[in-house]
Amino acid sequence: MTGWLIASALAALVLVGLLLLGRIPRSAWEISAAALLLGLAGYAWQGNPGLAGAPRRVAEADGQPFDEALAQKRRGLAERFGPAAQWMMLSDGLARQGKTKAAANVLLSALRDQPDDPNLWLGLGNALVAHGDGVLSPGAQFAYRRALSIDPEAPAPRYFYGLALARAGQLQAARDLWAPLVARAPADSEVRKELESNIARIDAMLAGREAGQP
Repeated sequence: MTGWLIASALAALVLVGLLLLGRIPRSAWEISAAALLLGLAGYAWQGNPGLAGAPRRVAEADGQPFDEALAQKRRGLAERFGPAAQWMMLSDGLARQGKTKAAANVLLSALRDQPDDPNLWLGLGNALVAHGDGVLSPGAQFAYRRALSIDPEAPAPRYFYGLALARAGQLQAARDLWAPLVARAPADSEVRKELESNIARIDAMLAGREAGQP
């Protein structure tokens, strides 16, 4: 009922405004009134005055929430300056908004101009994993492997590819990637301590699997 009262009051106010302020000629009064009645008829047809009002909710963004800690670690292990870093910053900004597909597409565009940049391939792998809600897709695996093939000695592709493999349950493959990285890392580095702990857990899990086999 309230909706009808508001709609009727607004229509009446508009008509009074047209007559007094707009000073429309008398010949146009009937046309103006008919237009307003037509608007009310449309409201009666399409509207629902008895429905309670409620604010619209923004649709939830796709993909996983952006992992700031992981991005910070990537910046520590990989890119910091240059064209690749700028593309990665743009991709990160889109990912923070939940636009994971756009974040991956930005890196694809960058790779068309810089196909041999391992940091861009690494970023693409991470972006595809994020877009897949943590799933290590064939596309993400290709991106990680491409980064490794371009720069086999770089720590970042080994670290992040191994992390994706471990989360996907491919423990032995993750261990194989991390072991050389641990051997080269400084003894007191946080990355080495983290990977040593991860490898110890993997070894325990693999041993448990073997013990459970007949």
